[in-house]
Amino acid sequence: MHSEFPILLGAGLVLLGIFYLGFLSLKINFPSVILYILFGIILADVLSENEILHFASEIGIVLLFFLLGLEFSVKRLGGIAKKIWTSGLLDVGLSLGVSMLFAFLFGMDWFSAFIVGGITYATSSSITAKLLDDKSRMANAETEFILALLIFEDLIAPIVVAVILGVHMSGTFQTSDLLLLFGKIIGLAALAIILGKTVFKRFEELLVKIDDEDIKIALLIGLSVSFGGLALFLGLSEVLGAFLAGMMLAEIGKIERVEHTVSPVKDLMLPTFFVYFGTTIQLGDGLPLPWLIVVLLLWSMVAKILVGVVGGRWYGLSKKVSLRAGLSICARGEFSVVIASVATGTVKILGGIYILIAAFIGMILFDQAPKIANRIYGKGKKPDRNLKVPGT
Repeated sequence: MHSEFPILLGAGLVLLGIFYLGFLSLKINFPSVILYILFGIILADVLSENEILHFASEIGIVLLFFLLGLEFSVKRLGGIAKKIWTSGLLDVGLSLGVSMLFAFLFGMDWFSAFIVGGITYATSSSITAKLLDDKSRMANAETEFILALLIFEDLIAPIVVAVILGVHMSGTFQTSDLLLLFGKIIGLAALAIILGKTVFKRFEELLVKIDDEDIKIALLIGLSVSFGGLALFLGLSEVLGAFLAGMMLAEIGKIERVEHTVSPVKDLMLPTFFVYFGTTIQLGDGLPLPWLIVVLLLWSMVAKILVGVVGGRWYGLSKKVSLRAGLSICARGEFSVVIASVATGTVKILGGIYILIAAFIGMILFDQAPKIANRIYGKGKKPDRNLKVPGT
């Protein structure tokens, strides 16, 4: 009989906990991501050293970004960039840049401030997409703009993580190191594009020939994990490598077979990433920099609303629809967690608390967005049902 609590038993109980919380989130219509993080915080003393949980969380986040990369062929990237780049850059400046400045003014060094800016930057794609569907707003006029902006953020987030991880590993923030880092990112991206247009051009034919689903899983997950590992070897982020691996396979055209094979594994592993992140948040020392958290929460909501109001007008939306869009993109979630996971100490605790509160406030603003817009601009005609997919 073992005297210590078995790692395998802990992993099994975590999976059962994930099932219960996922089921509960469906019943109460509440984002499961928040419940998973809280689960990890509560069980931090028991699970913080669980190696199986850590490994599963790494696989989960790699597969998330791999599947995300599948949505972005080079052609589609160009189409999205032409329509959303001005609003996207405004988003980077307000949500990342200004938040970074606030953190610096509160006494943080520039690197820690950049991490904080990264945490406050990206809207949660999973929470926002789910709310659009749950609230029957997929056909609304602002939805194309929201989806395009989320896609732009999905492209920027892996680069932000790569920069943070690269600087963290080197321990410096010199211009030459930053240029070398961007050189590695460009080189790895070029390699993925070249392989996608040459070696993997007929990859779909290979997938069709493979009847055994187990072998197909090993091939696809092996590719995503290997490219993520290559990125780590180069001093970059594994999520950037996984994203580029997805882009590499996006060139095959029909990606449904890949998604069908990888998605079940991702769905199993990804919740463990949020649970593991929760175990790394130690609240024993109290709430760090409470006034900074308040300022960041207030500004990050204002910043996203401004992105919607100003960026939406640049995109061609009306004032009312632009306001509704801005109020609908305030929730933070998975990408903020990924960036916060790179941090340590006070910044990680601050990031975890910020994410939980920002996700909750963002959900409330999303729910109230139509009412607020109607109150300010009055009720208009029914939304157009011909929704366009960004970048097509």
